[in-house]
Amino acid sequence: MHENITALLIELGAVILALGILGRIAGRLGFSPIPLYLLAGLAFGHGGLLPLAASEEFVATGAEIGVILLLLLLGLEYTASDLVGTLKTQYVSGAVDFLLNALPGAAVALLLGWGPVAAVALGGVTWISSSGVIAKVVGDLGRLGNRETPVVLGILVLEDLSMAVYLPILTALLAGVGLAGGSMTLLISLGTVSVVLFIALRYGRVISRAVSSDNPEMLLLVVLGLTLLVAGIAQHLQVSAAVGAFLVGIALSGEVAHGARNLLAPLRDLFAAVFFVFFGLSTDPAKIPPVLAIAFGLAVLTALTKIATGWYAARRAGISTAGRWRAGGTLVARGEFSIVIAGLAVGVEPKLGPLATAYVLILVILGPVAARYTEPLARRLFKSKPKAAVPVAERVETPS
Repeated sequence: MHENITALLIELGAVILALGILGRIAGRLGFSPIPLYLLAGLAFGHGGLLPLAASEEFVATGAEIGVILLLLLLGLEYTASDLVGTLKTQYVSGAVDFLLNALPGAAVALLLGWGPVAAVALGGVTWISSSGVIAKVVGDLGRLGNRETPVVLGILVLEDLSMAVYLPILTALLAGVGLAGGSMTLLISLGTVSVVLFIALRYGRVISRAVSSDNPEMLLLVVLGLTLLVAGIAQHLQVSAAVGAFLVGIALSGEVAHGARNLLAPLRDLFAAVFFVFFGLSTDPAKIPPVLAIAFGLAVLTALTKIATGWYAARRAGISTAGRWRAGGTLVARGEFSIVIAGLAVGVEPKLGPLATAYVLILVILGPVAARYTEPLARRLFKSKPKAAVPVAERVETPS
């Protein structure tokens, strides 16, 4: 027993230290640490350079907590009124986003013969942009005050809210509950989301006051305990623990949401890093090269469809041509949600995990590049050519 605990502490210490070093390297280079975390997982996993043994079960539990905290902090960023307003103004752009970006992934899965459930999963992987990566890129590029930025954020909000419906459907399909069970799960999910939005709109301040505390320790314990409890109940109802955490975040607002964000952000970052490592652990590095060409082709295709999505959404909002291209390039990055979806569905198709890993690695690196250079590149490619001057000899003199 003592030896097992010793090995667990040594492995966990080594992994967390390595993640800290990788995060600092990524910060120095100016890009997201997600690809480095995934590569670390590949190195520590089965078939990697230094396979973990004692800490694998602990890392798996930490990964579940990481997903829950990712969704909780995401929910804390929005109020119920924000979500309702976004739904009213951007639902058309959200539908275009879904069609342009989910269908390529679903089509590739069907062409590969992976079946309809894997198609639904891969469609989700290619559909959802990375809110975390995009938020950092927008800040780094100094575009927070740009006219197209609210359009980009609106698309991200719709995608995040869509997860409250998509994840329960995927969970039901993976569980093989059938049409009746899946329909019931979807009804429960939609009903839960609607009730939470209604309560948050009408009684959000009351809930926030009940949870509020001047003592940071008490606030942390209450919010974290409530989130884990609701996530567990949601998982029991097959609605998805992640969705339960997201709804808790939406229900809290004002100073409570601000305080909870500050307290939970370090925990989120720690366990989210553990989650990405765990996904890498569950992927055999030897299985990536056979799907690398497919991942690259799918990444290029869905990068273009995301650019088209942003361009269309910004055009609907009356943004200038330059802003449309900037909006499209900003949406290219995929990340945390794509890995969450693939992690849920990896048991359906063994090749889905390696494909999703390679796909995210490509786009999480390409995303910041696309955000920076899509607009200047488009300006060069599509700039109007000046009209050719008419030679003096060919000019027709008009009589005075």
